Amino acid sequence: MVHFFTEDITFASPEPENYSRWIDQVIEQHKHTLKEINYIFCSDEYLLQINRDHLDHDYYTDIITFDNSEEDGQIESDIFISVDRVKENAFSESVPFEHELNRLMIHGVLHLLGYHDKTSYEKKVMREKEEACISLLESGSST
Repeated sequence: MVHFFTEDITFASPEPENYSRWIDQVIEQHKHTLKEINYIFCSDEYLLQINRDHLDHDYYTDIITFDNSEEDGQIESDIFISVDRVKENAFSESVPFEHELNRLMIHGVLHLLGYHDKTSYEKKVMREKEEACISLLESGSST
């Protein structure tokens, strides 16, 4: 089950039903099951405070993923996404806002599935996985 919330911003969240099918399909392809993901769309300042309070990092970021899973193979998470960073990323990468939003949404899921992005090789693999997942959504295969 996928839920959308907002904190400290006014934002029209995506349609949960279409995203639930897409995210569930990606998770199932990785032999996991979706229990619950809460996406919290927020401001830069809100996410900065979470970064400070929970990770001891004092910088802006676009996404923070909390893995709340209690059983192996089951995905349960709170994923915070800065809408301000989505806008900035979309502008700097010359992509539509919705594409960048989709990329960050699936980026959090891919972390939960065991993908990392610390090294240049891991970043390359992560970006390839993100794009493959976005293609799945945009082609309508998840509906």
